[in-house]
Amino acid sequence: METMKEKVKIGILVAAFFIAVIGGSVLFLNNGMFGSSYPIDSKVYSTLERTVIPIPVPSGSPALYPYQVANYSEYGYGAWKFGEGLGYDNRLDIMPAGYTNTSVTKTARLLNFFAMTDVHITDKETPAQGIYAGYKGGNPSGYSAVMLSTTQVLDAAVQTVNAFHKQKPFDFGIFLGDAINGNQHNELRWYIDVLDGKTINPDSGAKDDPVPGPHNDYQDEFKAAGLDKSIKWYQALGNHDQFWLGSNVPNDYLKQTLSGKNLLNMGDQFNDPFLLDSRGFYMGSIDGRTPYGDVIGVGPVKDFKEPPKVLAADPNRHAISRSEWMGEFFTTTSSPKGHGFNRSDVATGFACYSFEPKQDIPIKVIVLDNTQRDTDPNVGPYMYASLDKARYDWLVNELDTGQADSKLMIIAAHIPIRNEPVNSSKLWTAISPVSEQKLVDKLHTYPNLLMWISGHVHRNTVTAFKSPDPSRPELGFWGVETSSLRDFPQQFRMFEIVRNSDNTVSIFATDVDPAVREGSIAEKSRSYAIAAQQIFNATIVPMPSGAYNAELVKQLTPEMQVKIQKFGTPITSF
Repeated sequence: METMKEKVKIGILVAAFFIAVIGGSVLFLNNGMFGSSYPIDSKVYSTLERTVIPIPVPSGSPALYPYQVANYSEYGYGAWKFGEGLGYDNRLDIMPAGYTNTSVTKTARLLNFFAMTDVHITDKETPAQGIYAGYKGGNPSGYSAVMLSTTQVLDAAVQTVNAFHKQKPFDFGIFLGDAINGNQHNELRWYIDVLDGKTINPDSGAKDDPVPGPHNDYQDEFKAAGLDKSIKWYQALGNHDQFWLGSNVPNDYLKQTLSGKNLLNMGDQFNDPFLLDSRGFYMGSIDGRTPYGDVIGVGPVKDFKEPPKVLAADPNRHAISRSEWMGEFFTTTSSPKGHGFNRSDVATGFACYSFEPKQDIPIKVIVLDNTQRDTDPNVGPYMYASLDKARYDWLVNELDTGQADSKLMIIAAHIPIRNEPVNSSKLWTAISPVSEQKLVDKLHTYPNLLMWISGHVHRNTVTAFKSPDPSRPELGFWGVETSSLRDFPQQFRMFEIVRNSDNTVSIFATDVDPAVREGSIAEKSRSYAIAAQQIFNATIVPMPSGAYNAELVKQLTPEMQVKIQKFGTPITSF
């Protein structure tokens, strides 16, 4: 009799378990038990439905240094709430004067893709950090507690993409540069392996476990979900991918330091023009044995009795060249092999290519490397946009070919262009062989150019590049910037391009917050990102959530209006 009762109890428990799973979060079943170690929230939302709103720090709270992570929660730093959804801003800036689309309907879907940028996968335990620049304030790029869990945040974002893909399939995804933070080989492997769905050990050097047990701290090994294998993803080159902390060509001293134990000793990051070639300050690292990632080995050399060290050396921390960075994308289990880069270009480091996402849709994506080269004269940090003649000529040829073939075109690059007077842009280096103004003027000669998409600045904005000729509005195009996955608001963007009933084209640009599960490492990173924004007093652009959704309308030439009528999947509801 007792045996029968026990069997009944077991049967009830098993039934209850499956009822709970089926009636609750399907994503938990798919991604939690049999897939990712860090399942995301059970539902995914874009910022159309809800936004993440930072809660102001209480007025009586003391000012904290960025490195005082253990005190964030106690004093109200990093708190947030869900706010109302953010609708689409109807942008008609580049359309003819007097145009209105109030009676226009959406006729057919042409393309649906996502863009993610500035992920900044970071080896927090490397001996070659730039923590000195930000641990007491100053530059959040040098130090922010978000550096503890960049792999987990990327994993959560990838899982969110997968969930949206099930609702409305993406034709492809594109990553707009700064995949990694410190130009290290292990950072790049973590990045590709997260996207491939490998097991990730985000802990370099000695193995640490600050909170005993699995899946409960930023150092724990986890199984990444991996991007859905049916989604092809492409990669652009950023300044952080090829330069140390995005700004310096690694010298022999830096290369030796990266793979060793001694912490980086160099000049004042704010005032010393020789930087890597001078000494005087230890740059610091993270003690991976501590729950809050305590900062170690940072400050003036004179304050230390002996040189500080990290816990262990790691040869996988070595610096990589542009060619080595490109070549690593051929070691992957996702598609396409190389993720856009051509084998023949790897040796020269020519990181430009183009592709057509859908053979039955006349849209071409041109991926442009507009970062500086390590051969540029050393006139300052290598963090600005630049185009040499070879890359400019290649771009013009791609645009000419696309225009001649009646293809609509998208340019994807790491660094934005700006609609500003000559010599006023702070993003374009003065030593660039091709000036920003020359580039913009040339882009205005292609009526089939839809938009220039980019990252780099870590913000969500849209810029209208109006036609210089009012009688030819089709020569206008859009500039769309997407925020970083590292810093608040930690978002990626979805793009949907549709044909309208008047044969114009609408581009719906929608921001998405990764669906982080309560209590997860990725959720903790969101709190740290908000705390950093509050402590560094960084401006949220746009306020208050950092998100910006827009419908961007583009005028087509009469010839393209006729051609586009034949393409796309009919829309029955939108």
